[in-house]
Amino acid sequence: MKNDHPKLVAALDTNNKEQFAHLSKSLSGEVDMVKVGLGHLGAGLDEALGCVARDGHEIFLDLKLFDIHETVARAVEGLCHFPLGLLTVHGDPHVVRAAIEGRKRGKGQFGLLAITLLTSLDHDDVLASGYRDQPMDQLVLSRASHALDAGADGVVASAQEAQLIRAKFGHGPMVVTPGIRPVATSRDDQKRVVTPGDAVRAGASHLVVGRPIMLASDPVAAARSIRLQMRQT
Repeated sequence: MKNDHPKLVAALDTNNKEQFAHLSKSLSGEVDMVKVGLGHLGAGLDEALGCVARDGHEIFLDLKLFDIHETVARAVEGLCHFPLGLLTVHGDPHVVRAAIEGRKRGKGQFGLLAITLLTSLDHDDVLASGYRDQPMDQLVLSRASHALDAGADGVVASAQEAQLIRAKFGHGPMVVTPGIRPVATSRDDQKRVVTPGDAVRAGASHLVVGRPIMLASDPVAAARSIRLQMRQT
């Protein structure tokens, strides 16, 4: 179930402030969003978010929040003063509901995304975690279902499972897919990877691309090439 207007998200996961600022400015107008993650907590989160906003990017804050109800609610409430576009939390329903409460308290307008299963994990990793009775795709679908039923605006999942999520929930929720690797590039530490075209065909609403853009000799050209691959579906 192809998404007609997928967004390209650049994951600028570096705690080098100069590199981050240069990439953010260079990619202005080339990507739809910039993802800021846990690596920025020790390098100045406020500064990073301010930089992204000044460069005209929509902000995707990827913190994967996971704690007891009130702690998550307060954390999300405190983040509402940032001009966020998207925020990630753990996919457990109680965490999703807490995040929704915090967003309401803080009058936030951003979307809440629930993490299903990291794309750095494969079947063997899932087995090692104690999940022995469910195929991986069904585990992701189950987690997505619980999170969306709890009120999440979308989920983060591999494009390998995006088609299942679209088949069950239609075009309503966002399906954000990391682990995107353009044709003929390295998998790095991602195990469940797909190409940009495959992700769009599977129904991804947002494609998250990190190192293939960030570490490219020409990040702007890399972003443009990925956009071209997204359109060739």
